[in-house]
Amino acid sequence: MMMMMMATTENEEQRSLELSGHVGFDSLPCQLVNKLVARGFCFNILCVGETGIGKSTLMSTLFGRTFENEEASHYEEEVRLRSQTYDLQENTVKLKLTIVHTAGFGDQINNEESYKPILDHIDAQFEKYLEEELKIKRSLFNYDDPRIHVCLYFISPNGHSLKALDLITMKKLESKVNLIPVIGKADIISKNDLKNLKRNIMNELLSYGVQIYQFPTEDEDVAEINSSINNCFPFAVVGSTDDVKIGNRMVKGRMYPWGAVQVENEDHCDLVKLREMLLRVNMEDLREQTHSRHYELFRRCKLEEMGFKDTDPDSQSFSLQETYEAKRKELIRELQHKEESMRQMFVNKVKETEAELKEKEKELQERFEQLKRLHHEEKKSLEEKRRELEEEMNAFNRRKVAADTLMGQALQGCSQQPLKKDKDKKNFFSLPSACSLTSGRNLN
Repeated sequence: MMMMMMATTENEEQRSLELSGHVGFDSLPCQLVNKLVARGFCFNILCVGETGIGKSTLMSTLFGRTFENEEASHYEEEVRLRSQTYDLQENTVKLKLTIVHTAGFGDQINNEESYKPILDHIDAQFEKYLEEELKIKRSLFNYDDPRIHVCLYFISPNGHSLKALDLITMKKLESKVNLIPVIGKADIISKNDLKNLKRNIMNELLSYGVQIYQFPTEDEDVAEINSSINNCFPFAVVGSTDDVKIGNRMVKGRMYPWGAVQVENEDHCDLVKLREMLLRVNMEDLREQTHSRHYELFRRCKLEEMGFKDTDPDSQSFSLQETYEAKRKELIRELQHKEESMRQMFVNKVKETEAELKEKEKELQERFEQLKRLHHEEKKSLEEKRRELEEEMNAFNRRKVAADTLMGQALQGCSQQPLKKDKDKKNFFSLPSACSLTSGRNLN
């Protein structure tokens, strides 16, 4: 900062001198152009919009070639960003084009945080560039810039204005990237409906304070065309890579039963205006705005988090080493403080755990003693019942033996009584014979 002020003071004191002849440094712009052309350029486009709104087709239409892209599904669980890089060449100018698509955007039931993966991706690219910039051995001249230079936000033509998701996402993106809103598949609505939709969209963006990219009007060469195009937001676009026959010529368009939509006809859509403004007239301004505005904001916030800050004009200049050491000491103190806090928290946690374990041990011991007493009582009760049962069994056995003895005697008595009866019976029947014998003897 101080050096810039000194340089400004010196420039005020210097006089403008005229040369007496041709020196040659007027060829410096040509040298710079030749070096840049030989090196090539990078341009990165982020396409944000719902699945099936025509993002891939529009990219192919803008650059006049078909880009291979994986077809996205409507059933993505979360928003995923897919990046593809292509090497293009037009005449002698080489362009490394990177197109980033948002797969699954707006397809979830809960879209509250759909914008977060997009912001994370943009910040990640800024982080990569900052890491390369802060390296001791860096090669920014040959480094392929990964930062997003423009975001084409695709708005659905269905409806009468913006959705809540569109407003929230564009509000989050406005400070991160050059934001250009476009209406995708604009051929599905009538001209009057399209005109009303454009007006409603711009009114809502203005009401909610969403800042979109404005084409620069400082340069006199492009001030007029950029001023007129700034009134055309959002661009109503139609993409197509198919050739249709219109009269005796073939053009890019879409054929319908009622007629054909020519994508490069300004009466049908704004594709030509978008291509002119995006690629032919303002591509370098988009790259410059990305570096000087959005990246500088990210870089300043990051360096302030790291402890670096600019000094006031009246204060002394700071040393980078001193700032680093001060930040390092501050981080060490914070680390020690956190370590001590964690140690104390660990000790307290251990004490609490020990107290809980002791309490539980005491409860378990009391429970054990209680169960022991119950076991002893139950054992005593069972012993008493066993003794009673044994006494009952002994008494039963005695009664059984007595009953068996009585039964044996009864059975024996029953068995002897029939024998006596048989003997008496035999004696009875033998008496007549004896009597007859006696009578015979007497008669003789």
